Amino acid sequence: MCEHKLSKINYEEKMSHKTITINFDGYWRDVNKNSIPNKSGIYCVYECTHNRDKENITIHKLIYIGEAGKVRDRILGHEKREKWLQYVGKGNVLCFSFGDIDNEADRERAEAAVINKEKPPVNEEYKNNFPFDSTTIKLTGEITLLHNNYTVE
Repeated sequence: MCEHKLSKINYEEKMSHKTITINFDGYWRDVNKNSIPNKSGIYCVYECTHNRDKENITIHKLIYIGEAGKVRDRILGHEKREKWLQYVGKGNVLCFSFGDIDNEADRERAEAAVINKEKPPVNEEYKNNFPFDSTTIKLTGEITLLHNNYTVE
C-alpha cells in the first residue's frame, strides 16, 4: 500500500485592472431623502445650501461616501448621521447623490476607489489604503466636487 501526502494548494483569485463607469443622479436634500432610489449603488453626502428663490442648491463640501444594496434604506438608517451633521454649517443642509451599480464586487471596489481619491472627512476606511488592483473610475452626471476620471492603485 502506498500512502500519498496531499498538499494544500491555496488559490488566490487575482483581480485585474478594471474600469468602472458610474452615472450619478441627484441631488436630494435631506427633507427629500425618501425620494432617493432604493437601488444598489454608491452615494455621496454633501453639505449644501438650498436657494429657495432660485429653487436650486449650492454644494459646499463632500462629507461622506458609502455603498449599499438599497441606498435609500441605508441613508435613512445610517449610524453616522450625527457625524455628517457636524459638517453642516448654520443655514445649510445635507444633500445626497446616487450612482447605480448592480454588481456588489464592483460597488465595493468603486466605493473604495472614490473614497481613496476624494478623502471625505467622515470616511475612515480606504482613505489611506486601496486593497484592490488598479481601478479606473469614470464618473458622469451630478458629480460636483468629485474628480471625473482617474485611476487608483
